[in-house]
Amino acid sequence: MQVANVNLPIKVTGRHVSATEPIKDYAIKKVEGLHLDYPRIIEAQVILDVQKYRHIAEVVLHCANHITIEASSESMDLYAAIDEVMGKIAQQMRKYKTRIMRQHRPRHGEVKNFEEKTLNLEAFEEQAEAQPTVIETEKYPVKPMFVDEAVLQMQVSNQEFLVFTNAQTDKINVLYRRKDKGLGLIEPSAA
Repeated sequence: MQVANVNLPIKVTGRHVSATEPIKDYAIKKVEGLHLDYPRIIEAQVILDVQKYRHIAEVVLHCANHITIEASSESMDLYAAIDEVMGKIAQQMRKYKTRIMRQHRPRHGEVKNFEEKTLNLEAFEEQAEAQPTVIETEKYPVKPMFVDEAVLQMQVSNQEFLVFTNAQTDKINVLYRRKDKGLGLIEPSAA
């Protein structure tokens, strides 16, 4: 079992504040203190922010197998905010490890089939006449992974959707959060 993250690159940056050496050292010491053996941390970013009376600490961990774990905390003291966010990160890592351990149990042939729905052409033509405009464009990294990995990534993060290249089919897939708190998968198909 790994008890410390060896040679872990940690970036400590400040928004609206210059991070002093004692604060940087404290944040680095706390991140290095994460001694969980899974998921293996590749890179860590600590972002410190001060806004009037609010001190915000945010931590982003880039881990093996395309796992990204994020947490943020707000407090009246920057040191207390760092402590709180490290507790949240450790809790998320334990949660992720538990899910991985449960997933490695034998499966009992569970396959979900989704209903096929048809498109109402009249409603579509009415919407097409409205001419929507693109307000914002955002670049999104697409990583190759299996559907199981994408599901675990969605369960750990707070993202609404995840775009990835399916490692089995080499096609772009989208995994999204449904209103019923389940997950939906969008796969391209030949027409």
